[in-house]
Amino acid sequence: MLMTTTPTVEGKTIRTYHGVVTGEAIIGANFLKDMFASIRDIVGGRSGAYEKTLRSARETAFADMASAAKDLGANAIVGIDLDYEVLGETNGMLMVAVSGTAVTLA
Repeated sequence: MLMTTTPTVEGKTIRTYHGVVTGEAIIGANFLKDMFASIRDIVGGRSGAYEKTLRSARETAFADMASAAKDLGANAIVGIDLDYEVLGETNGMLMVAVSGTAVTLA
């Protein structure tokens, strides 16, 4: 599945628009609190464990979106938008959401 943030694919023609597809992944309740505590401890460094968790959530969201596009008969997704949102009563969850337009390229 070809996925791009651009509205078109150079050298390809969009033959069919199938509609908007999405994917979401939510990271557990203590993630942000733990992350900020770890950042304070690291002081300027990077937290590999949290980067891995965020990467996994992003990959899950993209996989869900690709699956939805495939179910519609698409072979590509164009115009992808990626968002991170803090959720929950105490802002204790992080949602990774992706959306784009499922298309068939010729």
